[in-house]
Amino acid sequence: MLRTKNLTFEYIRRDEEGNVEGITTAVDDVNVSVNRGEFIAILGHNGSGKSTLAKHFNALLYPTEGTVTVDDMDTKDAAHLWDIRREAGMIFQNPDNQIIGQIVEEDVGFGPENMGIPTEEIWARVDESLQTVNMTEYRKSSPNRLSGGQKQRVSIAGVLAMHPKCIIMDEPTAMLDPRGRAEVIRAARALNEVEGITIILITHYMEEVIHADRVFVMDKGKIVMQGKPKEIFSRVEELQDLRLAVPQVTLLAHELRKRGVALPEGILTREELVECLRR
Repeated sequence: MLRTKNLTFEYIRRDEEGNVEGITTAVDDVNVSVNRGEFIAILGHNGSGKSTLAKHFNALLYPTEGTVTVDDMDTKDAAHLWDIRREAGMIFQNPDNQIIGQIVEEDVGFGPENMGIPTEEIWARVDESLQTVNMTEYRKSSPNRLSGGQKQRVSIAGVLAMHPKCIIMDEPTAMLDPRGRAEVIRAARALNEVEGITIILITHYMEEVIHADRVFVMDKGKIVMQGKPKEIFSRVEELQDLRLAVPQVTLLAHELRKRGVALPEGILTREELVECLRR
């Protein structure tokens, strides 16, 4: 579904006269391959390059070097730009920056309308998308009256209405409270498991990635770890060295193991820890 090959991206800083002051390499020779239907999480502290990488997946940014392909379409090929953005929808940190309609159903229908979809099908897509994210009862509401988690689910519905094959979620819970974060992650998991949509989740909240198929960890623009969640969270000290906190239950199990308690590495949930302690 998605592939990067030797992807490098540089930010060029210029002075007031337009002269180059400096160059920052935000993504450095990254090779990532994502299969259709996978749930992928990309972790990293602020400044690690994860959001810059995410913006390449639907051609908001273009490689300085290397290539990015979405469903075998090169993001540098202008002829495929809108096809790529239809197939790979983007959800951003702040839902207020993505919601433009005065009422929820208008906002969800905005994307399909711009795609030239017939009116009857637009409303069918609006119904389908709102139902998928459990927001049907709010379809006549003003987005301004919704909670942060509800707004983010409306943003997801707006992307869903364009029938994407992949949704890239760039720190979608960063501005939400714990309840709102849980709502959005539940919606993302349902889209992946029930609808078969490829999900790319960019986050620094470790608890959000325990159900991912694979996890990539970034630091200084590079992929420094990759594997299944259990494999990644078995490397507690390495994650801490990268200024990443591990889930509390994983940290507790790690400390118990250091004190001689016979526990496996990479415990991810409270239920898993309790089960292991009972043995």
